[in-house]
Amino acid sequence: MTLTFRPSKSSALPTAWYALDSIWQGGEEVVQKGLPHSQLAPAWQILLLGDGSPTRHLQLLTGEPTAVDVIDMSPIGMSPDGAPDLIEAVPGPRLRRQVWLRKESGQRLAYATSWWEASHVDEYLQNRSIPIWASLASLRTELYRDVQGVYYGNSPELEEAFGEKGPFWGRHYLFWHHKQPFTLIYEVFSPYLTKYLGSMQLD
Repeated sequence: MTLTFRPSKSSALPTAWYALDSIWQGGEEVVQKGLPHSQLAPAWQILLLGDGSPTRHLQLLTGEPTAVDVIDMSPIGMSPDGAPDLIEAVPGPRLRRQVWLRKESGQRLAYATSWWEASHVDEYLQNRSIPIWASLASLRTELYRDVQGVYYGNSPELEEAFGEKGPFWGRHYLFWHHKQPFTLIYEVFSPYLTKYLGSMQLD
């Protein structure tokens, strides 16, 4: 799968989303098996390939609450939107949501795009300015994070937004609820996190 859909140049009100230009990518088999530590260090693998909440992990790493800046909530109908193929598992018509995840003090830590069934987004995101994990936890929603793909690639837009040089590591996954997929999420993490996780690769 090649992600070719490119965002607009505006970082304030994007009309598309920030897909990585992949140098390398792996599917579900790679996610399950894990990567050589020379390619991705163990601490980074826990963040990227694990099924825990990234916003919770970021809070524990930084010691600060994880804040959310919503930069896009766009109805996209039945468009594939340049998303991973798993978007077809999310019922339509759909809505695309884009956010920056950051330390409460301001430093951006990650970027996320998610695709939702438009008719249900208000049910699950009653407060759209808090992390998805916090929204779902407040509703006691039972769910499973099913990591399906991992990416290593470049994005000039994310370099500018993070204030960090690429390449970047990212992933995509489905959220399952009541044995049904209900949202697709694509995340990219800032190299700033080496401050807490250490080097991305081990010698």
